Amino acid sequence: MKVNSSKLFILTASVAALTSGLQSCNSSSAGSASTNDAASKVYVAPGKHDEFYNIVSGGFNGQMSVYGIPSGRMFRIIPVFSQHPENGYGFSEESKPMLNTSHGFVPWDDLHHIALSTTNGEHDGRWAFGNANNTPRIGRVSLSTFRTEEIIEIPNSAGNHSSPFITENTEYVVAGTRFSIPLDNSNTDVPINTYKDNFKGTISFIAVDQATGHMSIDFQLLLPGVNFDLARAGKGPSKDWFFFSCYNSEKANTLLEVNASAKDKDFIMAVNWKKAQEYARAGKGKKVPVKYAHNVLDEKTHTATSTMINEVLTLDPKDCPDMVYMMPCPKSPHGTDVDPTGEYIVGSGKLAATIPVFSFAKIQQAIASKNFDGSYDGIPVLKYDAVLHGEVQKPGLGPLHTEFDGKGNAYTSFFVSSEIVKWDIKSLKVLDRVPTYYSVGHLSIPGGPTKKPWGKYVIAYNKITKDRYLPTGPELTQSAQLYDISGEKMKLLLDFPTVGEPHYAESIPASLIMNNSKKIYKIEENQHPYAAKGDNQTKVERKGNEVHVSMTAVRSHLTPDNIEGVKLGDVVYFHVTNVEQDWDVPHGFAIKGANNSEILIMPGETQTLKWQPDRIGVFPFYCTDFCSALHQEMQGYIRISPAGSNVALTYSTGTNLPAATATSTPATTPKSSK
Repeated sequence: MKVNSSKLFILTASVAALTSGLQSCNSSSAGSASTNDAASKVYVAPGKHDEFYNIVSGGFNGQMSVYGIPSGRMFRIIPVFSQHPENGYGFSEESKPMLNTSHGFVPWDDLHHIALSTTNGEHDGRWAFGNANNTPRIGRVSLSTFRTEEIIEIPNSAGNHSSPFITENTEYVVAGTRFSIPLDNSNTDVPINTYKDNFKGTISFIAVDQATGHMSIDFQLLLPGVNFDLARAGKGPSKDWFFFSCYNSEKANTLLEVNASAKDKDFIMAVNWKKAQEYARAGKGKKVPVKYAHNVLDEKTHTATSTMINEVLTLDPKDCPDMVYMMPCPKSPHGTDVDPTGEYIVGSGKLAATIPVFSFAKIQQAIASKNFDGSYDGIPVLKYDAVLHGEVQKPGLGPLHTEFDGKGNAYTSFFVSSEIVKWDIKSLKVLDRVPTYYSVGHLSIPGGPTKKPWGKYVIAYNKITKDRYLPTGPELTQSAQLYDISGEKMKLLLDFPTVGEPHYAESIPASLIMNNSKKIYKIEENQHPYAAKGDNQTKVERKGNEVHVSMTAVRSHLTPDNIEGVKLGDVVYFHVTNVEQDWDVPHGFAIKGANNSEILIMPGETQTLKWQPDRIGVFPFYCTDFCSALHQEMQGYIRISPAGSNVALTYSTGTNLPAATATSTPATTPKSSK
């Protein structure tokens, strides 16, 4: 059955009117959702710790942020795909390679989804993965340092939305294309209206080294030109499978709000990744030329390197039978989620009036008996009724995402009707519903996507916040709302603002992370080539028109703090080593006129700020991170002389040199470098 554009317009207009009405709710009625004891349930006393870390995507700011639950306090912003002036990520010479791609240096992206590493399907506290939606990449953050350690670019991809999702033991991180395109190794200069003939989608399976976390693209699946939206790996009995929502089965290339919404059903794609892996090992794949960057941070040198890779292994389902299947799913599915037992797969059609729940056991039976309803681009389509556990009837408007509490209950977010709905997975009966304020997108239960949900709370990440906070001009802060789900009924406890545009988040018990948190980098293990591990190792060296300053920072001085003999046209590299060995004592470094950023140096670490002076004069530099009572005194000067002058290159700390002109050499120089 198809709908014409006029009917779709009426539906869209009705949805818009309802959404507008929800957003105009006044704050007094909204506040009534809170219970009298809400404050006590979210209060964390001074000196006490939150129960959970909440790792939240930043959307268009390209970063992750870390909050405490239940307090809603923000602890840290972790830059992943975007430069961050607060700590110099993407500005320091050591971190710049992290943002290298086949397109060159790309200093921003759109980070939508978080995946926390798991062992046996349970959170293990090692790594957080995030996706770059715009220039397709996957980033890996260490949960011991809360730093981005690795970024891998995804070739043959555009719109890396369907990622990063992980297998039960973090063997693989997957990345699916949102926008199908002519593939990198094909003729890419084709008319857009040849979409159905020339555009393809891909799913990348990125292997994760279990000891180091290092990523490598193992293989890619070549798939029909649909739009992949979200995904989840199976668990337990379904652990060898992956399930992907996909829309635009119409293969439309214009006005998708109409042309990609014509069919009553799109698909959830089921992939036997174990079988795909076997095909790859058996030589069924084809290596094709591509170009993509792989960027890795070395913790010993505190420096990232970028390597360009030139091929990838691809698998075509036509050559690999019994690997990929399609399941019809109403309508324009967004989320696809797997319950803790691994038996039930929930689809969420944005325009559907029901929530379909599929049975993994029935999927296996349908495959074994070849209970197919034709094929789609050569991929078998399983009959809807043959794989369906059942449908949740009239749950709400605009279902998007589902998570689980480990007690047999599912919780689904509804964007249009602005609510979270709780329902029983087996009986499919709606048990409870609460309003959100407003237009909830993703939701998150601690451990909700794992085999062992911690339950207790559900957090709504809302798109609209009008009347919830003090106004701040045309744009208001983003919003999260915390609900208590420990009882039969959900109860709103807290609103708290978030940075960027939060999409998905995962929460993990603090005990799994905090005891492994890194406190310092051992100075004796610092292998940075310009590290000065004490004041006696500081130096200033000229290499052509480059001047390299190996500097130390310690409470409360910089060594050296007087530098002369640098000339206009020189490029200065300040290699600053923080020689502190005390937790939470970083030092910053900045210089007047720098057109990039400050840098922030952790205890025992070396970081480099590149500076090219643009005029003659004396320029102050200083520590930017308040570190002691004499922090203001932690400063120095560098003198820039005219090009061609013969001022000797000298440096010192605690010694006043005699005045010198641009054409003379100082009379006494405690240290000099030629």
